[in-house]
Amino acid sequence: DYCVIMCGGAGTRFWPYSRTSCPKQFLDFLGTGRTLLQSTVDRALNLVRPDHIYLVTNAAYGDLVRRQVPEVPEKNIMLEPARRNTGPCICWSAHHIHTLDPEAAIFTLPADHIILKEVAFVDAIRESMAFCRSHNALLTLGIKPSAPNTGYGYIQLGKPVAGSPDMRKVKSFTEKPDLEMARFFVSSGEFFWNAGIFIWKAADILHAFERFDPETAQLFDAGDAIYGTPAEEKFIAETFPKAKAISIDYAIMEKADNVYVKTVDLGWSDLGTWRALID
Repeated sequence: DYCVIMCGGAGTRFWPYSRTSCPKQFLDFLGTGRTLLQSTVDRALNLVRPDHIYLVTNAAYGDLVRRQVPEVPEKNIMLEPARRNTGPCICWSAHHIHTLDPEAAIFTLPADHIILKEVAFVDAIRESMAFCRSHNALLTLGIKPSAPNTGYGYIQLGKPVAGSPDMRKVKSFTEKPDLEMARFFVSSGEFFWNAGIFIWKAADILHAFERFDPETAQLFDAGDAIYGTPAEEKFIAETFPKAKAISIDYAIMEKADNVYVKTVDLGWSDLGTWRALID
């Protein structure tokens, strides 16, 4: 099992506390003595060894990441030469890990979320990884909405999976609806927030890129003989900026027919706004 932590955000939403030079994932938001990134790594270490954690960040934050997370080997810090949203980041990291271990299963975490129920989180990831190992599944965690928030993606629950009452096929996936639509989603009881935490086999997400975002797939397929070698850095420096900026939600999750959701209660917040922090 492997973990990819996405920690390249630019820190625009919590200005002036969070700035481009030191975005929110590198700050100790809750006064716990650990930054959001460090807390995310602590969480991942309950599930995988430090050398199975990959940190994908913007090249500008390489030194910050090394300083904050010395327990993760430096070779596992993947530096993006340009900002391209979550699609290219996930495609590159999946290629890199798949080259090292073709059987790899990966859980992908944003570095700047809060999860208060750590034990429930560990259990949910373990069950999700086991499910993905035995199914060709792209899995996301779903959070029961507490209000009609327009800043989240919404997942419409489909049929339950036999033997797993909290695992459902996804009927539809809607990214950031307007307020009226969000109100309808919440009142229907059929929709959960997309937590932005993804679980899949490396081979399955790469296959999904081939099918649904061939443009991104082609770019990164070209490095298949290079990943894990000293030539990877030069290849990424040349290739990554050519990728279009697209989220994994738009690139894959809204289009794929093998998307599942595990409904969870994690005490979760994506800390998207000052209001979310107060809540």
